[in-house]
Amino acid sequence: MKIQDLPAAVRENVRRGTVIPAQPLALDARRKFAPRYQTALTRYYIDAGAGGIAVGVHSTQFAIRDPSIGLFKPVLSLASEVIDQYAGGQGRELFKVAGVCGKTPQAVAEAQFAVSQRYHACLLSLAALAESSIDDLLDHCREVAEIMPVIGFYLQPAVGGRVLPYRFWREFAEIENVIAIKLAPFNRYQTLDVVRAVCDAGREDAITLYTGNDDNIIADLITPYWMVTEQGVKSVRIRGGLLGHWCVWTRAATSLLDEIHRTIERGGDIPSELLSRNIEVTDCNAAFFDAANNFAGCIPGIHEVLRRQGLLPGTWCLDPNEVLSPGQSEEIDRVLAVYPHLNDDAFVREHLSRWLQ
Repeated sequence: MKIQDLPAAVRENVRRGTVIPAQPLALDARRKFAPRYQTALTRYYIDAGAGGIAVGVHSTQFAIRDPSIGLFKPVLSLASEVIDQYAGGQGRELFKVAGVCGKTPQAVAEAQFAVSQRYHACLLSLAALAESSIDDLLDHCREVAEIMPVIGFYLQPAVGGRVLPYRFWREFAEIENVIAIKLAPFNRYQTLDVVRAVCDAGREDAITLYTGNDDNIIADLITPYWMVTEQGVKSVRIRGGLLGHWCVWTRAATSLLDEIHRTIERGGDIPSELLSRNIEVTDCNAAFFDAANNFAGCIPGIHEVLRRQGLLPGTWCLDPNEVLSPGQSEEIDRVLAVYPHLNDDAFVREHLSRWLQ
């Protein structure tokens, strides 16, 4: 499947920039899959205005691929079915992103399954190739791109990523079936490497940049990058977000991105209030993602926010040792109290019973 095979509305939505939450995994108290809540999460993201949903990614827990757990296919299949039925019933078509990881044989098999389940693109993790050469990494990416459109993924080393030099991104950007790149190194220098590489490759009009830098979301979205290339000076922006942070308070996230798009289209100075809000969002993310403990509680943290809203039955993860860190719940209490304007609790209360049907 090639980019040109995707529905025009999906391609246009991706290019404009949209909200793509990274979906968590719903489990019950026995740590068994809870399809009712998984369905509710998908419906929530659709009604919140998300333009896409990413499934089978870090937030969904990579352990779903363990043969003893066997949830990779059921989770991806359910999400695709609910998106098609629920969004389709509203006349909408969301951008469906499947997480793909592992060494090449596994990644190829996962991409093939994603295509069979009507996913539009894969978010390609390179965490399993930590010791591979740059040439081997690029060969791996090209092989997966033969199967379906690829979203490049610069994942921060603290949660399993690796440093990827400018050379990698420069050659990666030349792969024809790359539709977007998620920038999540949590590092401004490394973010700049990717932006420069895409511009130097002359692909800034073909590859859309998405922030995954949960520590710098608004600043990423409002910053114009002026790149001097052999083709001349180019201006490029990070247009949307594919974020674990946006799997909570998603209605507020869609309102935020709409506001940013309107502000940029209007031209002129960026309001200082948006810069202040960037710090507020980062403070919330520090609590949700457990930055104080090197992100050890990042998945239980987003589960806790969704649990408080009723969108998940608990904070359980597949690994019983993956729990909230000491003091993390209190930090979530703090940001909830300090930044009430950033949540979407009222929206969730209004619709929760319908999503859970």
